[in-house]
Amino acid sequence: MTVRIYDSKQQAIVDLQPIRPGEVSMYVCGPTVQSSPHIGHVRSAVAYDVWRRWLEHRGHRVTFVRNVTDIDDKVLVNAVDEPWWALAYRVELEFSAAYRAVGVAAPTYEPRATASVPEMHALIAELIERGHAYPALDGSADVYFDVRSWPEYGALTRQSIDKMEPAADADPRGKRDPRDFALWKAQKPEEPASASWDSPWGRGRPGWHIECSAMSRRYLGDAFDIHGGGLDLRFPHHENELAQSSAAGLPFASVWSHNGLVHVDGEKMSKSLGNSIFAADLVAAVRPIVVRYFLLAPHYRSTIDLRTAGGDLEGGSLGEAEAAFGRIESMLERVARVGALPDADVPDAFGAAMDDDLSTPQAVAVLHESTRAANAALDAGETDAALARAGEVRAMLRVLGLDPADEVWHPGTSAATGALSSLVESLLAERREARAKKDFAASDRIRDALAAAGIAVEDGKDTTTWSIS
Repeated sequence: MTVRIYDSKQQAIVDLQPIRPGEVSMYVCGPTVQSSPHIGHVRSAVAYDVWRRWLEHRGHRVTFVRNVTDIDDKVLVNAVDEPWWALAYRVELEFSAAYRAVGVAAPTYEPRATASVPEMHALIAELIERGHAYPALDGSADVYFDVRSWPEYGALTRQSIDKMEPAADADPRGKRDPRDFALWKAQKPEEPASASWDSPWGRGRPGWHIECSAMSRRYLGDAFDIHGGGLDLRFPHHENELAQSSAAGLPFASVWSHNGLVHVDGEKMSKSLGNSIFAADLVAAVRPIVVRYFLLAPHYRSTIDLRTAGGDLEGGSLGEAEAAFGRIESMLERVARVGALPDADVPDAFGAAMDDDLSTPQAVAVLHESTRAANAALDAGETDAALARAGEVRAMLRVLGLDPADEVWHPGTSAATGALSSLVESLLAERREARAKKDFAASDRIRDALAAAGIAVEDGKDTTTWSIS
């Protein structure tokens, strides 16, 4: 099957044609570790995690790179009571914890910007040699990209240079054009010495945009398949990445992908409104698996509006998501009592939806249709049909990273669960033997002992099942 994906540059859904057949290379802009992660960061991570899982399901070997921007203006500004590198590391750990909490798999590589400074120097030097970059006119160590030297500047967002706002990332006095953006930024007297590196142009630190161009090249090569990130990164970040990499002669990304943003109660999140929903608060208020379901159920390119119940996260949109996902879990628990779920592939309708630019709303609809079908079959006494439909549900959940049985949703409990299961099954075997001998007193003692431990036993026609009550 051909996977199709929306390319923001072409503004069209295109066939994904990997550079190397059977392999897909992805670079996704990760966090600037200046402050704690919010729901928008988590939404982006989940979106590209689902992309990765689906491509792997379709048989591709995926190399997934997500960077960490650990040196930036905002990192330095926010490091008030601690060294900038300590703030960056502490916040990086918060992001990693948030990603793990909602089942986002670790990337193949997760480079930090500070570890790729030599690669940035090399790329800047290439741009200067090609006539697309220049040292600052005021004699400082700043180096700028000359936007007017590259006729295709603005191609990603389809903007005219003359209609763009000036780049606000460095002192305009050293620029040929106010829209030129910084590749290398001279060390400032008020900034810590540890936040700068020697370079051919003087001591300083990298501009934001050059970081991703250098890191993607280092880990994926001159050309790769998909460049992803949040919609808010299209301009200036991704526009500038595209310009500087292309001007250096690199093929760069074949497809540009952008996920939509998250609003809260109909408004954009912002510090001024005080309506930011932080990841730690989100997963503390609602089960993380429900958060993941809520974030992936809409199309990844759409805007999600998180409706709260007067500020209460457990109500509103997340309450609805809890109820919807709970119906799937309840069906799986019901069917598990009558037999083991068979291995199954995802239904064709689910696959067709996912192949069509990761259309998760349609895919989730198929998931719920199969859930209803499994319940109906179970109600009708059609055990085989119920097991078959439940097997399909489990297959879809695995692809989406939503399988309730996955250890990611039960951290640290797999060994304990295995031990408990072994003990309970041993007692049930003794109980079956007692019943076979018509020693009902012994059978009842075992049942009562399990009940006292919080384990409910249910006898069916041919099988006995148990659950934690």
